Parts: sequence; structure tokens; C-alpha cells
Amino acid sequence: MEALDRHDTSLEEEGRFRLLVDAITDYAIYMLSPEGIVTSWNTGAQRLKGYKPSEILGEHFSRFYLEEDRAAGIPERTLATAKEHGRFEGEGWRQRKDGSRFWAHVIIDPIRRPSGELIGYAKITRDLTERRAAEKAIRQSEEQFRRLVQGVSDYAIYMLDPDGNVSSWNFGAERIKGYRPDEIIGRHFSTFYTPEDRADGVPETALAVARAEGRFEREGWRVRKDGTRFWASIVIDVIRDEEGDVLGFAKITRDITEKMEIQRALEQAREELFQSQKMEAIGQLTGGIAHDFNNLLMAVLGSLEILKKRMPQDLSLTSLVDNALQGAQRGAALTQRMLAFSRRQELHMEPIDVSGLVRGMMDMLSRSLGPLTVIETSFPVRLPTIRTDPNQLEMAILNLVVNARDAMPSGGRIMLRASEETVLPGKRTLPPGRYIRIAVIDEGEGMDAKTMEQAITPFFTTKGVGKGTGLGLSMVQGLASQSGGRLMLKSSLGEGTTAELWFPVVTAEQVGKLAVESPQRAENAPHGLRIVAVDDDGLVLMNTTLMLEDLGHTVFEAMAGPEALEILRRQPVDLVICDHAMPRMTGAQLAKAIRDEWPEMPIILATGYAELPEGTGIANLPRLGKPFSQAQLAEAISRVAS
Repeated sequence: MEALDRHDTSLEEEGRFRLLVDAITDYAIYMLSPEGIVTSWNTGAQRLKGYKPSEILGEHFSRFYLEEDRAAGIPERTLATAKEHGRFEGEGWRQRKDGSRFWAHVIIDPIRRPSGELIGYAKITRDLTERRAAEKAIRQSEEQFRRLVQGVSDYAIYMLDPDGNVSSWNFGAERIKGYRPDEIIGRHFSTFYTPEDRADGVPETALAVARAEGRFEREGWRVRKDGTRFWASIVIDVIRDEEGDVLGFAKITRDITEKMEIQRALEQAREELFQSQKMEAIGQLTGGIAHDFNNLLMAVLGSLEILKKRMPQDLSLTSLVDNALQGAQRGAALTQRMLAFSRRQELHMEPIDVSGLVRGMMDMLSRSLGPLTVIETSFPVRLPTIRTDPNQLEMAILNLVVNARDAMPSGGRIMLRASEETVLPGKRTLPPGRYIRIAVIDEGEGMDAKTMEQAITPFFTTKGVGKGTGLGLSMVQGLASQSGGRLMLKSSLGEGTTAELWFPVVTAEQVGKLAVESPQRAENAPHGLRIVAVDDDGLVLMNTTLMLEDLGHTVFEAMAGPEALEILRRQPVDLVICDHAMPRMTGAQLAKAIRDEWPEMPIILATGYAELPEGTGIANLPRLGKPFSQAQLAEAISRVAS
């Protein structure tokens, strides 16, 4: 009876097991005979492979394999493997009843009696088609990403292990840094840093910041394989696993050297524009002050000249007048410097032989230097001609030589050199062409970069209080610029200073043309002319009238252009002398109105300004530079009225 009960219990457990297996729908679970014949079939097998039990029981399991797999004997080998090793597990394509394929994960276990006799196989199959497709998509995505990263050439994109060693290397990294993958993978990324950054621990700091904050971003110098440096933009991101442990770092480097240079050039251009605007503003202010000061000097100089002629010949009195005249003339020299800086000074442009001009200055230069300083010259016998104001050029050279002397308080040697130079196209400093370079070289203290930047700035001086106006180099620069050239300074601390004046060469044809255009001066000024004197400044007008009357002329005074035109319509007039800078109607506008009504009327513009408005037809009018003396006034009259 007990044996019967155990048998019933076993049958009951087997029935429950069969119900459990048959209820599984996600797995095909079935039995095979030792020869591979299907002997059982669960619901999952029917759903997965499409066969009903009546259609598949008794059939060989090889029908689930592809034709090419059957031809290769794969079904038989799987059973042999399971029999020999106790288990077979693998993946591969399988075939449903309708001929469609699916990717299957297969497990085959041998079933043996307690005696070891093989009685069949248990086979479990699972459809992994969707998972395989997802894995394939992931692999494809990863491969595409790898190819994308590898193909990027403008960025160095690579991985670092937690210690900072390079673990991957893309094409952009090879192009930017010069290392092939086999040369750099495994080496520490500090290889790319400059020696000074490595000494300061910059690479370690970068990883520490990325580890702590998740990201590190900076710009700085990096080193290529060949030792050259480039300015790089760097981003380092930390990579962590799901538990938060650091797996490594992703590093992206971009070469922005060109961008930095463009930015630097843009900043320099902005600085130059700002400096130009600042200098233009100072020039406008300086020119206006100098113009007003000229008018004051006109009144002082003219009155002193008339006073000296009319006062009794008393030595004690004449010496006082002479002192006053010298002071006024020194004031006139200062206004010349101010106007030269603002480029409003009236220059008397003439063809000049530089070698001859400097030879004629040597005695004066030697006397100006004192016993401690020696001047040496190096000039060719002949140099091409330049065109500028000879008096102003002499003053400029003297100014540079005196500056060189002052830079050597203990004495020394000054070299004065001249040479012909050619400026090629593409140079930003000067237009291309032939130039004469006049260089004054000293062995003095030199200037640092900051002083060099300010050296030509008006009113800047390194000399002591009362020893300089700070307008000397500004005047020299103004002369060079108005003559089509430039002043250049080269200096460094402890190595002296070289000041160079560059003037464009004038061709022989241009020299001949200038000689023809030069006005012929009369030896004696005419007397008894009827002259209209026009100036909005009452002191200047009174002074001009006194000098003209002292020369024997009849003068009609006018303080504005319309008033002068009324006089011309009422009185016979031989000559008009008018100021240029007047309100309402300028001297240029007055001259044009006079020419329209009296085309043959001689006109002299009295002005200290170099520029006159273009397109008015009066740019070539005779001009008398302010402040002028009575002798200069008489000479100007002789040029136009003789």
C-alpha cells in the first residue's frame, strides 16, 4: 500500500511539473530523444517556432536550423557536445515553421538514468532577436561615434585613465600634437604641458579640479611633439561608473593660436585707433592754443619792432626791447613746435641736399654738445634730394642731437648717419618707395617699453622740471609726417636709443618742377600801396596796420570778411592781407569772394595753419606765416605786388 501511495504522489508531482513547463510561453522547452527526435513540446515552443505538437512530435530537431547549418552538421555537433561535456550553450539563427528567422539562445542538457545511461536531452530556446538588434544598434552607434571622434581633425579628443595616462587618441590629436597613437597611448598627458607648467603642477591640478567639480576648462600654452608651442583651449570632463567611481577623463583640446593672434591684432588695432583719436584731439587743442598764442605774439613782436625804430637811441632802453624781442621770439618757437605737432604749421617746402645741410650744421651741433660729448658723422658724399622745410629740418636734427646728449649725462659718443633705403610693398610703417633715413644714435641709458610708448606724446618728458617742454619729439614727428615720412624710435634699457627720420626721395623731374614754381622775390618792397588789412583780432589788426603804415602804405582796416568786401567796393585797393581763421567768413572764403569780383586782386593769407580747405581754388595763394616780423611782411608784399 505504501508503494502505491508513493507512485501516486510521483505521478501527481510529474503532472504539476508538466503543467508548469507547459505554462511557460517565453521559452521553448522540449525534450529530444538520444537521436534528436522531438518527444515533448510546450506552449512556449509552439508560440516561438510555430509548430503544433502534432506537427513536430516525432520530427528531428534539425528542422529548426538553417539549411546551411544542417549541411554543415551543426545540429549533430550540438548534441555531441552536450553528451560529451554535459551541456551545450550557444546562439545562432533558427527557423520557424513559416520560414522566418530569429536569433536564438539555446541550452541543451543531457538526461541520464542513475546508472548513467543517456535517455535524451532537455532543450531550452529563447528568442533574442530584439535584444540582438538592440545590441547591434548600440554597437553600430558606438562604432559611428568612434568613427566620428576619430574623423574629427580640428579637435584633439582622447581619453585618460584615472592616473592621467592617455588611453585613446583620435586623428585630430595626431594632427594638432604630432604624436601617432603608438607613440603616445600609455604615456602621461603632462607630456603636452610646458616645462614651467609641469614644474608648477598644472596637469595634476587640472585632474584634481575635474575630479572634484566634474569639469576643468582653461586656456594656455601646450607643446607639440616637435617642441613648438601653440595656444590651446582645454576641457577635461570626469567619467564615472554607476557607483560614482572614476573610470577616467575625457579631454578635448583645440588649437586657437590663430584666433588668439587675430584677437591680439584686433586689440592692437583698437589701441592704435584710440591712440590716434587721442592724439588727434590733443592736436586740435594744441593747434587752437597755438593759433591764439600766435595772435598775441604778433601784437607783442610788431609793437616791439615799431617801438625800437621810433624810440630814442638809448642803450639802456634798446637792450630792454631786445630782451623782450628775444622772449617773444622764443615764444614763437614754442608755438612752431605746438603747430608742428598738430600738423598745422606752415612749412616752406624746398628741395634739400641732406648731406650739405648737415655739413653746414656741424659747427652749431658741436657747440651745442659741450666738452663731454663727441659727435661722429657717416654721410655719403651725395644723397638723393628730399623735400621739406630746411629750417624745421635743422631744428629737428638739433632737437634729436640734444636729446641724445641729455641721455648721456656723463658724456659719450653720438653717431649721426644718413643713408638711402627702399621700403618694399607690404610694410605697414611707410608706403613703398625710396627714402632717406637720418639716424641719431646715442650710447645713453635707453628707454623701456612703457617710456617708448609715451615718448612722442605731447608734453611728455623724462627730463627734470624746467629742462624740457615735452614737445620736441612731437614737433619732429609733425615735420616728418607733413613731409610724407615718419619718425621711428628704437631703444631698450642700457643699450641707448636710435631716432630715425625717414623722408621720401624727390625725383629729378619733381625737383625741376619745384624750382619753376618757386616765387621770385623782389629786392625792394614797393611803397605807397593802398592795402586792406583784415583780422578779427583787434590787437593783431592794429599791429599789422602800424607795420604797414611804417612801410609807407595806406591801410584800410576790416575785422570781418563782409566789411572788407564793402571797402573794396568803395575804395581803389592794390592789395588785400587777410587772416585765415575768422568767424562767419574765413580768409579762404573771403579770398574766393574777392577773386569772383576782382579776379586780378593780389591777396596774401596771414596764417600759421598748414592746411587750407581743398576745392576752393585758393590753395596756392601766397601765405604769410604768423607771427611775422615787419621784414617778413615787406618781403611778402614784394612777392605779390612788385
